[in-house]
Amino acid sequence: MNVTIREASMTKDEVNGYVGKVVFEVEGHDAAYEMALQSDKGREWSYSLLFAGKSGSEAQIDAVDAEIESNDELYERLVDAAVDALD
Repeated sequence: MNVTIREASMTKDEVNGYVGKVVFEVEGHDAAYEMALQSDKGREWSYSLLFAGKSGSEAQIDAVDAEIESNDELYERLVDAAVDALD
């Protein structure tokens, strides 16, 4: 799966811990995606996958989510992009 990261951000505060997002595109998909991230201490991450902007195909977002779950390299690349953007 060919993924291009378009935007990444991350903030940290005492109440919410680390909160970030990564906006990315997947080659051949109609819509861009946003991966919202949260971690209390910056070690174990929870994420939600959303459409960024316009909605797209449910089958395509399910395929992307499955790829993130099974592909550690892709998952780490997306998380690292957000962490690297920490102010």
